[in-house]
Amino acid sequence: MFVCFYVATLFILAWIHFPLRYWTGFLCVGVATALTIAIFEHGEWSLGLFVPPRLAAREYLLGIVWGVMLIGGCAILVVLSTDVRHEPGRGFPWLELVTVFIPAAVHEELLFRGYPFQKLLRWNRAFALVFIAFIFAALHANNTAVTVLGLANVFLGGILLGLAYERYHRLWFPIGLHLAWNLMTGPVLGHEVSGYYAEMTLFTERGGGAAWLTGGEFGIEGSAWMTAVELVGIVLLMRKVRDSAKENL
Repeated sequence: MFVCFYVATLFILAWIHFPLRYWTGFLCVGVATALTIAIFEHGEWSLGLFVPPRLAAREYLLGIVWGVMLIGGCAILVVLSTDVRHEPGRGFPWLELVTVFIPAAVHEELLFRGYPFQKLLRWNRAFALVFIAFIFAALHANNTAVTVLGLANVFLGGILLGLAYERYHRLWFPIGLHLAWNLMTGPVLGHEVSGYYAEMTLFTERGGGAAWLTGGEFGIEGSAWMTAVELVGIVLLMRKVRDSAKENL
């Protein structure tokens, strides 16, 4: 039913020629979530989005820190192992931040870490993490210049973001992590974001090297260094989740 509501809303917005492409997904997932919870949960479901502002801000900023550290760490490893360098670019794409990056991050977190994932998580934790991460990666399969390694890293990113939700059972930490991940990759460092090019960037990427190290045209997410960084992040978050579960016993 969730998928049906999502697709129906998508068709309606396409029929009325809704102009903002990346806000379309956000509206679709918002409608699908609200209607599904209203019908199946009688409106009673703690989505992990509507929380006190101070709590939301703290976890959102923590996610930002994680995203900056993960992508920053990977970028440093790429620079140290290849001829890739970063030079000043044209500036930060503020308009694109509002029209593309914010709605895309919130849309994907509501879709992949929202109600469907949370429902599955209550049923079977391992299945929820792996299955949703697989769907997350599969929907990136048609992205520009996608590679097998890139898809594997998107899958690991899905696991990482699933654990980020599980850390607090709220959405602000994974939203912050996801947004910072994309912003650091594209608008800040000048890499492609899963094959997507930002219109403006603070820095531009120069030089090159082996595609399995640089990520090639898919971007830094296609790098073997990203695999290593994600695995470290997953291990750290798994420990955080485990320790949190012990404290709640």
